[in-house]
Amino acid sequence: MSKKPWGYQPAERDEPTWELHPQTHAVRTGLARSGFGETSEALFLNSGFTYTSAQEALDSFADETDHFLYSRFHNPTVAMFEQRLAAIEGAEYCVATGSGMSAMFASIACLVSAGDRVVASASMFSSCHVVLTEFLPKWGITTELVKGNDPAAWAAALSKPTKAVFIETPSNPMMDIVDIAMVSELAHKVGATVIVDNVMASPILQKPLQHGADVVMYSATKHIDGQGRVLAGAVLGSFEYIHEKLIPFNRHTGPALSPFNAWVLVKSLETLDMRVERMTHNAQAIAEFLEGRKEIKSVRYPGLKSHPEHAIVKKQMSRGGTTIGIEFAGSQKDAFKFMDALKVIDISNNLGDSKSLITHPATTTHRRLSPEILAEMGITPSVLRLSVGLEHSTDLIKDLTQALSLEVGLQLIAPTINSSK
Repeated sequence: MSKKPWGYQPAERDEPTWELHPQTHAVRTGLARSGFGETSEALFLNSGFTYTSAQEALDSFADETDHFLYSRFHNPTVAMFEQRLAAIEGAEYCVATGSGMSAMFASIACLVSAGDRVVASASMFSSCHVVLTEFLPKWGITTELVKGNDPAAWAAALSKPTKAVFIETPSNPMMDIVDIAMVSELAHKVGATVIVDNVMASPILQKPLQHGADVVMYSATKHIDGQGRVLAGAVLGSFEYIHEKLIPFNRHTGPALSPFNAWVLVKSLETLDMRVERMTHNAQAIAEFLEGRKEIKSVRYPGLKSHPEHAIVKKQMSRGGTTIGIEFAGSQKDAFKFMDALKVIDISNNLGDSKSLITHPATTTHRRLSPEILAEMGITPSVLRLSVGLEHSTDLIKDLTQALSLEVGLQLIAPTINSSK
């Protein structure tokens, strides 16, 4: 039998004695080098693992020894991603999933049974709305939606026994904000677990666990990958929640993340902070540019002082984010004409991408919802969602300008653009 190729063992170093910055965690946490001592993270594409004896297999399945069992349960590459994201988020544990919606569904489904009750913020992504208001009721679980941030409304909704509270803040696509601390305090009084969909903010701009939430979930497809390559999700929380609720549910229902996608995400985390900061800088400049234009009825962006919940934004977000809700003063036809005239910004239903993307929610991402629900969310036929990317802000503003066919020449708006960024 040939000699095993794992002869080289890299020298182990002492761990730092100081608390690492999140950006350093994004590059180094979870790194588990093989015997080859590779600099980049290793990619383990295998589905299964071997044992030196039948007893070791028994001990492994009985959780009496630390050994990987099966990649549907756990995988070394997936574990690197989970440990790294948990360190960035400031969570005890993370479980990765195959998509954002599998993360959303699992985060709630692992908690509830027939007869339980869920309370949620009224503004949210359409698929989340369908899960909460159509699927869960089929299994005997009731859902109550609360609009806005009125403490009395939330207190009334949480005056009865509640198993879980689901908050999407900022919301997709209208950037509605929910006061995480206020809702969490009320929810905990009735023993509810608070889950925050933090997709629109990303772990760079908002830390829900620091404001009282119990669980954070992501579509890692968005900012975390942020380059249009893979689908993924993640759920983060305490040891008790992850190991007693989520992991047993996931192991038997199978929303596993592939090792290759996990490897892509591990590398994406290294640049997450830089990408989100640049995208947010661009979005702020574009939101300020769009605000007050005659063709635009309203601009919904958390970084603007005109946002109705700007005071809450300042309390729980570090910056305004990468996405803008835009309502045209005209019709759906006018909005479509504007979209079709863009030369740099792509029409796409994704968001949080390095490329700027625009979509018409009423006919794409939220078309599953009824006209009445869309109206309650403020999603009119003239609403667009703009996800701002990494292109230079001057080019994006020029593209928006020519598509809007503004009467003001580019030379008049040029002084407002910071060309040094």
